[in-house]
Parts: sequence; structure tokens; C-alpha cells
Amino acid sequence: MEKLGLFFAVLGMASAVIMPGIGSAIGVGLAGQAAAGLVTEEPDRFAKALVLQLLPGTQGMYGLLTGFIVLSQLGLISGEPAEISLLGGLSYLGACLPVAVVGLWSAINQAKVVVAGMNLFAKRPEGFSKAMIFAAMVETYAIFSVLISVLAILSLPNVK
Repeated sequence: MEKLGLFFAVLGMASAVIMPGIGSAIGVGLAGQAAAGLVTEEPDRFAKALVLQLLPGTQGMYGLLTGFIVLSQLGLISGEPAEISLLGGLSYLGACLPVAVVGLWSAINQAKVVVAGMNLFAKRPEGFSKAMIFAAMVETYAIFSVLISVLAILSLPNVK
């Protein structure tokens, strides 16, 4: 029972890493399929297609960053796990949920925008910057979610 708080905190950390990671893997895969189709016809557009393809991968990085912060806060990186109450563990879980849930969905939806942007870029090379802007609009919400998760995690009382 005394380790239940640590369990929920680690569950929150795992959710922050796993869910955006899944979304990013799906997103980069979808965008990569569109990029491969574009590069088949226009090999000289590889670099810009790669930039578009990488955009849905950022959510996975946000989740990873959040996970490292939680691991550090809990003393798990240093090998000295903190004593944490059940309420403290649930607080970490709750603080990780924004980046976990929004990261998953925004990566997948950003990939859909990127695929449409690849089609735009395929038909009109001058449309690359517009495709980037459309994809960046979805990114905004992933950034909001990582900010609120990190601020919530850092505002939790020191558990050591």
C-alpha cells in the first residue's frame, strides 16, 4: 500500500511518454506514406517533404520531455526514489494527462493536415510554406498541453 503513490506517479509518467509516442508513430507513418508518393514523382522535393513528415513526431518528444521531468522529480533517475503519498501519485498522474491525451490526438490529426499539405506541395511547390503553417496550427495545441503538464508537475510539492 505504501508504494501505491509511486505506482500512480510512474503510471502518469508512462502515459505521458506512451500515448504521444503512439500518436507520433502513427502520424509520422501516415505523413511518410504521403512523402514517399510525392518523392516518387518529384525526387528533388525530398528535403521539404521530410520536414513536413517530421512535424507529427514532435508530440512524442514532448511526452518524452515530460517523462524525464517526472522521473527526475521522483528521484528515479538518481536511484533514490522519493516517498510519495497516494494523493501525490494521483496528482502526478493528473498532471501528465494533458500531454498524454492531447499528444496522442494532435499527432494523428497533425499527420492528416500534413498529408493534405503534401498534396498541396505536390501540385504547387510554392505552397510548401502554407502547408507548414496549416500543420503548425495543430502543433499549437500540443505545445499548450506540454506547457500545462510541465507547469503542473513542477508546481507539485517536493515529494522527497
